[in-house]
Amino acid sequence: MLKLMYITNRPDVAEIAENAGVERIFVDMESIGKGLRQGGMNTVQCHHTTDDVRAIRACVKKAQVMVRCNPIHEATKDYCSSKEEIDAVIENGADIIMLPYFKTAKEVETFVRLVDGRAKTLPLLETPEAALAVDEILSVDGLDEIFIGLNDLSLGYKKKFMFEVLADGTVERLCNTFKRKGIPYGFGGIASLGKGLLPSERVITEHYRLGSTCAILSRSFCNVQRMENIQQIRKVFDDGLQAIRAFERGCEEKLRACDSEYFAENTKLVQAAVKQIVENMA
Repeated sequence: MLKLMYITNRPDVAEIAENAGVERIFVDMESIGKGLRQGGMNTVQCHHTTDDVRAIRACVKKAQVMVRCNPIHEATKDYCSSKEEIDAVIENGADIIMLPYFKTAKEVETFVRLVDGRAKTLPLLETPEAALAVDEILSVDGLDEIFIGLNDLSLGYKKKFMFEVLADGTVERLCNTFKRKGIPYGFGGIASLGKGLLPSERVITEHYRLGSTCAILSRSFCNVQRMENIQQIRKVFDDGLQAIRAFERGCEEKLRACDSEYFAENTKLVQAAVKQIVENMA
């Protein structure tokens, strides 16, 4: 089963997500440069804080607390340094730290050195430069996992739709490289079954074909800003997770049966669907 992550700084929502089976509660502190890169896009920009990390750590019991910090940076009048930020994140209870928007192995080396074994390290590969330097990046000692960020990676490649990099083989090439290095990996986000421009069932099946181990539950899975009450949020998580896990069991059965035709057909359907979506955007 995929390790599922959900982005929130609300303790009540974190408890619901954890009880429904979400393995990682994701606090998102990234803000440096993100608004400029993703301006005009319908993406999540949270601006969470170390206080949020502490609050989530206090409320979850089984799930891991995962924190996306800022890209490697020195201190400015607006931000503390990466060292200070990472130290604070760890002190407030992070189990896993994600490094976004790096381009070089040197940045990843700095990240691993700053974490210094006090939490798990999870670089977020989301630039064409990092994709080009992937072998050097994966040679850095101290990486626990790696994740492909489809939004920024697709922007970097001048794509119109984030799943184009899944359909054109970019994600597959990276996943194969991760697999050869023996490092766990994941990519992108998934919505509730039957939802999303690209149906979630197609995306989940690609996760299984490519050997992915984790995924983010997208904002469309449970957009709490549009929910009327906490019981509605709980129902969305309980029903949605139950449906996803049931679908995953079917994927696992196909893997055990070595049903390559099933996965090959799904890939063709993904490619056709992405092509149609991009054409509709033109």
